[in-house]
Amino acid sequence: MHMLDLMSSITMEGDGVTQELLDSILINLIPAHKNLNKQAFDLAKVLLKRTVQIIEPCIANFFNQVLVLGKSSVSDLSEHVFDLIQELFAIDPNLLISVMPQLEFKLKSNDGEERLAVVRLLAKLFGSKNSDLANQNRPLWQCFLGRFNDIHVPVRLESVKFASHCLMNHPDLARDLTEFLKVRSHDPEEAIRHDVIVTIITAGKKDLCLVNDQLLGFVRERTLDKRWRVRKEAMMGLAQLYKKYCLHAEAGKEAADKVSWIKDKLLHIYYQNSIDDKLLVEKIFAQYLVPHNLETEERMKCLYYLYASLDPNAVKALNEMWKCQNMLRSHVRELLDLHKQPASEANNAAMFGKLMTIAKNLPDPGKAQDFVKKFNQVLGDDEKLRSQLELLISPTCSCKQADVCVVSKQRALVKLMNKSIEGTVDDEEEGVSPDSAIRAGLELLKVLSFTHPTAFHSAETYESFLQCLRMDDDKVAEAAIQIFRNTGHRIETDLPQIRSALIPILHQKAKRGTPHQAKQAVHCIHSIFSNKEVQLAQIFEPLSRSLNADVPEQLVTPLVSLGHISMLAPDQFASPMKSVVANFIVKDLLMNDRTNGDKNGKLWSPDEEVSPEVLAKVQAIKLLVRWLLGMKNNQSKSANSTLRLLSAMLVSEGDLTEHKRISKSDMSRLRLAAGGAIMKLAQEPCYHEIITPEQFQLCALVINDECYQVRQIFAQKLHKALVKLQLPLEYMAIFALCAKDPVKERRAHARQCLLKNISIRREYLKQNPMANEKLLSLLPEYVVPYMIHLLAHDPDFTKPQDVDQLRDIKECLWFMLEVLMAKNENNSHMFMQKMCESIKQTRDAQAPDDPKANEKLYTVCDVALCVINSKIAITLADPPKEPMLPSRFFTHPDKDFCNDKSYITEETRIHLLTGKPKPTTVLGALNKPLSATGRRPYHRSSVSDAVSNTSVISECDPTVLLRQRDQSSEVSEIGVSENEEHPVRMITTTPVKLDIVKNKEVISDQIAAPNLGTERGKKRPAASPGTENIRKETEEKKTDDVGPTAPPKPRRGRPPKSESQGSAAKNDDSSKPSGRGRKRAAASQESAAGNEAGNAKVPKQQDLTAKKTAQRQMDLQR
Repeated sequence: MHMLDLMSSITMEGDGVTQELLDSILINLIPAHKNLNKQAFDLAKVLLKRTVQIIEPCIANFFNQVLVLGKSSVSDLSEHVFDLIQELFAIDPNLLISVMPQLEFKLKSNDGEERLAVVRLLAKLFGSKNSDLANQNRPLWQCFLGRFNDIHVPVRLESVKFASHCLMNHPDLARDLTEFLKVRSHDPEEAIRHDVIVTIITAGKKDLCLVNDQLLGFVRERTLDKRWRVRKEAMMGLAQLYKKYCLHAEAGKEAADKVSWIKDKLLHIYYQNSIDDKLLVEKIFAQYLVPHNLETEERMKCLYYLYASLDPNAVKALNEMWKCQNMLRSHVRELLDLHKQPASEANNAAMFGKLMTIAKNLPDPGKAQDFVKKFNQVLGDDEKLRSQLELLISPTCSCKQADVCVVSKQRALVKLMNKSIEGTVDDEEEGVSPDSAIRAGLELLKVLSFTHPTAFHSAETYESFLQCLRMDDDKVAEAAIQIFRNTGHRIETDLPQIRSALIPILHQKAKRGTPHQAKQAVHCIHSIFSNKEVQLAQIFEPLSRSLNADVPEQLVTPLVSLGHISMLAPDQFASPMKSVVANFIVKDLLMNDRTNGDKNGKLWSPDEEVSPEVLAKVQAIKLLVRWLLGMKNNQSKSANSTLRLLSAMLVSEGDLTEHKRISKSDMSRLRLAAGGAIMKLAQEPCYHEIITPEQFQLCALVINDECYQVRQIFAQKLHKALVKLQLPLEYMAIFALCAKDPVKERRAHARQCLLKNISIRREYLKQNPMANEKLLSLLPEYVVPYMIHLLAHDPDFTKPQDVDQLRDIKECLWFMLEVLMAKNENNSHMFMQKMCESIKQTRDAQAPDDPKANEKLYTVCDVALCVINSKIAITLADPPKEPMLPSRFFTHPDKDFCNDKSYITEETRIHLLTGKPKPTTVLGALNKPLSATGRRPYHRSSVSDAVSNTSVISECDPTVLLRQRDQSSEVSEIGVSENEEHPVRMITTTPVKLDIVKNKEVISDQIAAPNLGTERGKKRPAASPGTENIRKETEEKKTDDVGPTAPPKPRRGRPPKSESQGSAAKNDDSSKPSGRGRKRAAASQESAAGNEAGNAKVPKQQDLTAKKTAQRQMDLQR
């Protein structure tokens, strides 16, 4: 101590401190000397503190010489300046008052390595626990923050690493750091994005208060990063936060609420295509959301309340996760079954396909294929391994531990649900209401009833579900019925007391429950009771006798029950149902409007605002479809009559009686029901072959309906059926019409649907080599002829030489071809080119003798060839095989006919390829005429007349359609839900008259055929936010005497024409009356054969109205 006093006095009283003396003091602060001589370090430390005022200028001069002037020779300590600054700052920040501005200068150095060294130093100075440097020296702090955007990657990386210590030691600086971390979370360097996540999560795990919602939002965004390493870090980090603050509630309710969104977000990631993401979600679920190491009751409690608090999309993802896991177990089970069969070529091919499917469910499928093949070889040689694997995946596994685990979990869930019902547990503490807990608990058990049905078989469990059936909550009762349906196969034999209590409840639900309850009740009776015929008859007879169209409120549930009964037991109820359909469904219900609809002009209304009569009509249409799907034959020609009825519903825009008593929104519901019904019937081979091309085209036009919700729901139904390989390939061509949709989200959704469908079909062909014999119904490229035929009959395509119309056709073609031509697999580009050339050598089977119809077909072919040739890749591959064309749409190629004519000019071709895309407009009305006015009627050839040769294959044989529906469970798709409202304003259109094609076996000469509808799907600039789907009265009343400034007649799904074109169009139509709705012309055979009679509008006469309506009813009932 005496020595320290002496040294301090000498230093204070001297004239100054020489460089040699300063070096002698500072050398003890260098880390290497500091660790070797602790006493010398302590002595130098105290000395510097005592002599701050005297020694500070000397220190400043030393650092100025080294840092600013670059004179490293002034001292041997020059290479340790940054270590010295750090130690001096820790001793006393006042020693560096004059040095800090020098560091700001070095931060702006042109040398990246020099900037990096300064950043590392300042990170330690700013981030140290007791440092107040950021507040004392704001310019230096702001200059340091600027290094987050440094051009040198290591500098940015070092800045991000500093942020973690800064957040933990100086929470007050979080606001300054947030904006810079936001930018770095989108850094092009993967390592920097990764470290941003680590920084935020590290601080969050220490104390959630250290990270604000914005910082957590950055991590949330990175769960969708393009790099797997970044996504994994973000997902695992969020999972750790959830487990700490939600599951263990380490920081109270407020912190739990702050991160409650994490569980939903993590499960949403299961929607991603990457198998790595899916597997990580499964791992997170088992480790963090519902930890596997908890006790059974605690774990089930965790699962119970997790399921109750998830959002709908997260629930779907969780259900899908369990479904995929169960499917993988079934694949392994099928692989084991293949090992039991004798070796053969077919068996080896099937085994190879199954191995490829299993490998797709493993990380890095490319390497996984090799590992799975080796594992399969071992599996084939090791019988013991096969038996152990079989025990592991068996639902009736005899392993006591597995059995006890599954059963105890299920019973723990049931006990939790019972406590919620009895009110003996405080659900509010878990953040959910008792009603929500009960409902979610039933939904969870319903999902588990699919995968572990045997675990539910006990009297105690079923008593709990009976209690749920007696509750007032409709959703709870519906879920309970479905659990009985999935698990109750042994109730009749093992639990007679449960059976006795269940039967009257199911009868009551089928007769007077909600529509969903009625459906589940009928299916439950059909599934679990041996005397189901008697049980179903006891429901069918009273319901069929009590149908009363004057009380539509009481019709929906009976119609649902009757429809499902007739579908499940067609042999018993098909004949009795025929009289119900003829006398009540069609004649009394569908062909009459008893109430007046709301005239507010809205195109769509919420479910609760739909009139009971329309709800009953929608269910009546579904009943017709279910009745036909049960029969699965058309011996009575009932399907033909039903298809004519559904077509008439579409032609009349939903107002079948045309009394104009029904509201616009109700008409939208009925159009959607009719379009969906035709699509549902097309999934059955025996009905698909009798759907005429005209009816198919009517169904296709629904995807361009004027109502956004109709387009949305129809597209989702179409995608769902196609992705399961249940619809014929021609229905995928309908998506080409989505190019006309004015809403960007709908076009994007349609494109995603196409991508998914095409990839599924190609993958199916790879995994099922035996399916090559069904290429016409599976190969995605075969959608091209269907698309060409559909677009040739597009109601907007009336002038084959009109450039605007050809541009519309080109956009629709490219919407599909862009996806198909993304890869040139197996020389597919040349194959599609060959298909288009082959079509030009045929005629349109829908109107083979109509020159205009054939000209339109050939013109669309030339547009398609123009597009394909502009994108085709030149290859040296073998020429493609001769394509097969569907005989329902194209005639036999004429060998003596060589159609080498070009139907579009070179100028048009150049314009189509180079012209700028037209601006977006708004959809108009739904229905359009299906062919040129006044064309001759064409009668479709019978099955026996189908063409069969090397170029054309008949589609009338049901074997051509897919028989793979039992295998379609391998293909799963999570439905996309769009909840946004997209208002569409209507446009007045000029009516066009034509004669509908008569069906020779159905429509008499005396019945007025309906016109094939009004314009659909017009685009316009988007309406302002909040606009309703309302057609303005002023627009409905517009006439052709509008002044010169009035907009020209727009076409469906395309922008308006130029002024000159618009004027011409207006002049052409000046003699036609305006108004959106087209009246149906009286189209007799005689008028159809007339020169221009079909173009004239026949006014309705009041004295003939009743007669025509009655006659039409008779026709539709045949």
